[in-house]
Amino acid sequence: MKHYTSIHDIDNINSWIEEAKQLKENPLKHIELGKNKTLGLLFFNSSLRTRLSTQKAALNLGMSPIVMNVSGDAWGLEFEDGTVMNGSTAEHIREAAAVVSQYCDIIAVRAFPTLTDKQKDESEQVLSAFKKYASVPIVNMESATGHPLQGLTDALTIAEQAQTQKPKVVLSWAPHIKALPHAVANSFTQAMQKMDVEFVIANPEGYDLNLEITGDTKIYHNQEEAFKDADFVYVKNWSSYEDYGKVKSTDPNWMITKEKLGDAKFMHCLPVRRNVIVEDAVLDSDSSLVIEQANNRTYAAQLVLKKILENSPS
Repeated sequence: MKHYTSIHDIDNINSWIEEAKQLKENPLKHIELGKNKTLGLLFFNSSLRTRLSTQKAALNLGMSPIVMNVSGDAWGLEFEDGTVMNGSTAEHIREAAAVVSQYCDIIAVRAFPTLTDKQKDESEQVLSAFKKYASVPIVNMESATGHPLQGLTDALTIAEQAQTQKPKVVLSWAPHIKALPHAVANSFTQAMQKMDVEFVIANPEGYDLNLEITGDTKIYHNQEEAFKDADFVYVKNWSSYEDYGKVKSTDPNWMITKEKLGDAKFMHCLPVRRNVIVEDAVLDSDSSLVIEQANNRTYAAQLVLKKILENSPS
C-alpha cells in the first residue's frame, strides 16, 4: 500500500482489525521500523484527536513527526493549474508538495470541504494535488469527502465491543447549529459495508448521503424505527447532500437520548455538542464509547503508517 486516502485502500478489514489489536497490546513493538523517518502533518483545518493521535502513532513507530498549520503559518497555496498568480496565493502546490516531499518520508494532510461547491469538493482538490505532486506516500487525515482514519478506528472499536457475531449498527443523523461535512459519515458507511454487521442509516428527509456511497444500505427516515434492536448507534451530523451544504433542519427531536438508545452502545467521533447532538445522560453513562474510540485513533493511525513503512524502500 503506497497511500491511505480512502477506506477502499483496506484490502481486508478483518485482518487489519486484528493487526490493530496486536499493536494496541504492544504499541512499541515496531519502534525500529520508523527510525530515521519523518512524518509531515499538514493541517489546513483545526484538529485535536487527529493531530495528537497521529503524532503518537508516529512516535510509537520511531518516526519523527513535523506538524504545520498550513492555513495560518504557510504561504497561501494555489491549486489550479495554468492560473495567473496575481491574487492572494503566493505558492503553487506543484512546488510546495515537491519541497515537503524532500523533508518528509510520509505526508499526512487534513483539509475540509467548501460545502458550497459539490464538484470541487468531490474532486478532492487538496488531497488529489498532494497525491499528484508529492513524491512520497500520502495519508488522509480527513478530506472533503472522507475520514478513513476515523472509519478504521470505528471498525476496530465495534469489533472490540461487539457481543454478538453480527451486531446491528445504526448510523444516525442528529441536529447541529451549523453545516457540517459528510466525511465521517461517508467513511463510517464504507467501513461498515466491509464488515459482517447489519448496517442501517437513519436521517430526516432531505439528508440522505451520496447514494453512490450508501448503495444498497437501508435508509430510515424514522429514527426510532431504525434504532430497534440496535447494538451500536453511531451519531453524526451532516449537512444536506442533495441541497449541497445547506442546513434544512435542526429538529431537536433527533437528539440522542437515553430512552432512545436503550441497550445500545453510543458512538461519536468527537468533538460533540452536549444536549444538542446527545444528552448528558448518554455521554456520561456506561453506554458511551467515545473515549474508547478516541484512544483507538492512535492504533488505527499506527497501523496505516506501519503498512506504508513496510511497503516503502528503506
